[in-house]
Amino acid sequence: MKNSLSKNSHRIKEVNKLKDCRVCGGTSLLTFLQLGPTPAPNGFLDKMQLNNSEKFYPLDVCFCESCGMVQLAHVVSPKVMFSNYVYIPSTSVTMQGHFNKLSIDAIKRTNAERGNLVVDIGSNDGTLLKFFKESEMQILGVDPAVNLADKANKEEIETICDLFTRDLAKRIRKEKGEAKIITATNVFAHAPDLHDFVEGVKALLSDDGLFIIEFPYLIDLLEKVEFDTIYQEHLSYIALTPLNKLLEKHGMYLIDAKRIPVHGGSIRVYVSKVNKASSQKFKSLIKLEKKKGILNRETYLKFRKRVDNIRHDLVQLLWSLRLKDKKIVGYGASAKGNVTLNYCRIGPETLDYIVDSISYKQGKFTPGMHIQIHPEKKLLEDQPDYTLILAWNFADEIINKQEEYRKKGGKFILMLPEVRIV
Repeated sequence: MKNSLSKNSHRIKEVNKLKDCRVCGGTSLLTFLQLGPTPAPNGFLDKMQLNNSEKFYPLDVCFCESCGMVQLAHVVSPKVMFSNYVYIPSTSVTMQGHFNKLSIDAIKRTNAERGNLVVDIGSNDGTLLKFFKESEMQILGVDPAVNLADKANKEEIETICDLFTRDLAKRIRKEKGEAKIITATNVFAHAPDLHDFVEGVKALLSDDGLFIIEFPYLIDLLEKVEFDTIYQEHLSYIALTPLNKLLEKHGMYLIDAKRIPVHGGSIRVYVSKVNKASSQKFKSLIKLEKKKGILNRETYLKFRKRVDNIRHDLVQLLWSLRLKDKKIVGYGASAKGNVTLNYCRIGPETLDYIVDSISYKQGKFTPGMHIQIHPEKKLLEDQPDYTLILAWNFADEIINKQEEYRKKGGKFILMLPEVRIV
């Protein structure tokens, strides 16, 4: 390994080891998966940075045997993870359509009226808030990434550049009033202090409002072996059972939930300050979690074995193709892709390059493994024999987009829940 942990001992100041469960405070934590020391998954490098020492961080996952919360064993400082964030949902047609539907759903469920306040936590570049703005809601975003907050504000999506906390929530309420709708899409799992986060929502949300959370669902992660969705910014891997326990500690109530297809299988939950009757869907999902064994340690030990098998099969396939002089590239310079590349030790000796649609990633190199990123058009220009889809959560969109590449004989490699060629 070019950049070992011993060369980066100063990183310990940026990392805190988990001593007890983030939800229940229990100390019965089973470490069931170790994906190795990895760099920040969105820490793309310029060419001049390739000879510099990179910082690597532990990526160990544990299971609380008291409440069932799955969580990282080490917390990397949010300043490291989010100061300059490169994932932008507005670049995906899939996510734009998803957010449009979410805004319609939220307004309908709350009977929100023109001028009601909508707050999006982890608002990114404001893609979701734009749809609320079109419905004439008062909008406000909160996001710690300076680059994204600046982008949103320039596009007239008012955004506070900060981490969401209870103190910030109280300041927002004092200045803007209470929020009818609070959304947190793919960000709740990032919070280092879940209790403070929920207290902040409670302080800001109106009594007749809804807190709507979306996050990758633990059931999907386990069933589809989505190990590459595990990285340093995702501190928690959530199921409804432990989440419900967390919310109830703060007088918040999970009243409904539904599974959604984005990000390889997620769930949307609806939370109220009023103790309403839970929906039948929510009750059914709680039963499903019990059936799937999310509270049993054996479930997680079996998952580890499946992850090991995927790594073996993927590396074996790639090298068998290289031995046949086949040209292989990657598609999607994503955080999850960088986890796969580092865990499987896949570098430029295996993948000639990676293509990506986001312009400011192009010309850069992936963290850790240093594979160069090019524009998507290079795929048709070079017509490589095989393309490994690293951003598999957008696989359908990518395959449809690259129909000409397939017609000319190009083949795609998918790795989850099993390695296969399409």
